[in-house]
Amino acid sequence: MPTQSARKRPARVLAVSNQKGGVGKTTTAINLGTALAAIGERVLIVDMDPQGNASTGLGVPRETRRVTIYDVVVDQRSIDDAAVQTTVPGLWIVPADADMSGVEIELSQADRRSYRLRDALRAHDDGPTAYDYVLIDCPPSLNLLTLNAMAAADAVLVPLQCEFFALEGLSQLMRTIDMVKHSLNPSLEIQGLVLTMYDRRSALSGQVANDVRAHFGDKVYESVIPRNVRVAEAPSFGKPALIYDLKCAGSQAYLRLAKEVVKRERQRLKLAA
Repeated sequence: MPTQSARKRPARVLAVSNQKGGVGKTTTAINLGTALAAIGERVLIVDMDPQGNASTGLGVPRETRRVTIYDVVVDQRSIDDAAVQTTVPGLWIVPADADMSGVEIELSQADRRSYRLRDALRAHDDGPTAYDYVLIDCPPSLNLLTLNAMAAADAVLVPLQCEFFALEGLSQLMRTIDMVKHSLNPSLEIQGLVLTMYDRRSALSGQVANDVRAHFGDKVYESVIPRNVRVAEAPSFGKPALIYDLKCAGSQAYLRLAKEVVKRERQRLKLAA
């Protein structure tokens, strides 16, 4: 576990979410978390997807996942009990497994069923360990797990694939965020949108990027994640792309994104001071 720092502010909690599958959501959670750790931040990834791909992609074997996010959400185990140190210095993960698929039924009558993750993270902020960022890898659907993630988050980070149906999926996500703001988490905001799987040879990629920037303005990160074979290969080796091949275009793009995320957060704190 990380040691307590002199940092006065609680961890900044970002839900990495898009209800459309295949947009690079888990890849972004893994590699942004790794990049943030690489530039000196203490990072916790919370794997909220029953498929457990973020856990696999960070090299946590299924047989070693003894305490998972299921135990945190259902049995109210602590974040410290569940967090696993990855091979990346400064990066921890709360793993997931298939048990998470039954959470909706098991918590159907439970108190604060939509706030289980938020309560666990807030209890952790008062505990003996500290993180700078918590990234929640959300499932690609609107269910109780996604609602727990958004109720716990300070902001949403949206990976957006540069393809034809991207804007359709984005409008659905915006409706979900508005619903959560009205019912569960009034302070929820959009931290930013990151364009993923960008192909500079494709006119369609350029058109989608232009449309998104025209609509969302400076909410869209300048950093763009390109289509990259090395990034796609890395999870099969249980490694983030930055460990698998630091010099590849995808790894360098995630490092730029991490610096941009931190810059935005520092600007936010400065304006709030």
